[in-house]
Amino acid sequence: MDTSKIGQGMFAMAFILGIAMLTVFFGGIEEHKRNPNQNPESIMLAQSVEVRLKRNRQGHYVVTGAINNRPVEMLLDTGATDVVIPEALADKLQLRRGRSMRAMTANGPVTVYETYIDQLSIGDILLFNVRASINPAMSSPAVLLGMSALGQIEFVQSGDSLTLRQNNSRL
Repeated sequence: MDTSKIGQGMFAMAFILGIAMLTVFFGGIEEHKRNPNQNPESIMLAQSVEVRLKRNRQGHYVVTGAINNRPVEMLLDTGATDVVIPEALADKLQLRRGRSMRAMTANGPVTVYETYIDQLSIGDILLFNVRASINPAMSSPAVLLGMSALGQIEFVQSGDSLTLRQNNSRL
C-alpha cells in the first residue's frame, strides 16, 4: 500500500478529530455563557443559606436547579405569578395536572394546568410544595421560576449578580 495515501488518510482523520474537539470545546463555552450558573454554589451562614447567580450575556439569570431531585434549567422571571413548566418537561417529571385555568402570557392568553412541586432546589436552597403551572404552549425547555417560588426567599441584585437568600426559619 502507498505510504503517502496512509499519511493523507491519517492527516484527514486527525483534522476531523481536531474539528470535533474544537466544536465540543467551544460549544461548552457557549453553553456556559448562556447558563453561567450550571453548578450554583451555596454559602451557609449562621441564619441563612445564600446562592449567588451571575447574569448571562443577554442580561437574564439562568440557573440549573432541581425539581423533585431531577435537574432542570430555570429562568428567573419576577413577572410570572407561578413557576411555569413546559408540558414536555412536566411529563418527564411526572407532575400531575390539576384543574385547567387561563393565564396571560407575553404571547397572549393560554390554557395552563395547576400542579404542585414537592421539592424545588437551587443549590442548598430548598422549597417545598411550590405552586406551579404546566403550560402546553411553552416551546422553551427552561422552567420559568416565578413568584410562587421567588416569593419564599429574599433576592438582591447588585451589578451583574443576584443573591438568593433563604433564612433558617424557612429551612
